[in-house]
Amino acid sequence: MLEKEKNLKLLLHICCAGCGAYVSQVLKEESYDISLFFYNPNLYPASEYFKRQKEAERIAKEFGLDFLTLDRDHEAWLKKIKDLEREPEKGKRCLVCYRDRLEITAQKAKKQNFDLFSSTLTVSPHKLALEINKIGLDLAEQYNIKFLDRDFKKKDGFKKASALSKELNLYRQNYCGCEFSI
Repeated sequence: MLEKEKNLKLLLHICCAGCGAYVSQVLKEESYDISLFFYNPNLYPASEYFKRQKEAERIAKEFGLDFLTLDRDHEAWLKKIKDLEREPEKGKRCLVCYRDRLEITAQKAKKQNFDLFSSTLTVSPHKLALEINKIGLDLAEQYNIKFLDRDFKKKDGFKKASALSKELNLYRQNYCGCEFSI
């Protein structure tokens, strides 16, 4: 785990507004200079993608954070997970999906001169924090940029994220995001 350094520019991959609201506030309290990055080509259908993107933009504005995004290319994502469609939740398909989102985040962080990158994915009890952090650390080495490896669900993180979502009246989805997780 990285030692806490003041005012480091952190590109935070955000999967949804609920997770992003909580994690960004935890990291803001630790003096990170945070920009939210919404990159989730796995989201299905398109209406779900745009609903989550709009909510993510809303929390960025509410908390005074920069917001970055890339266009959704669901077809390219489907090609990446080809033959993994029947994998169970937390299976090989999810590992490919984690890697895709984290790799694009690492590339963007490096290109735009961030000090480090991280993801809100680990706040969910439905995600494999150990695997996500392992992938992040591998990509950090590959792209020569630091990765903040955290399990944000610790210390009741998921419970706190849910409560903050309710308090802010944020949209809360009932599935991970891809058509295979519905």
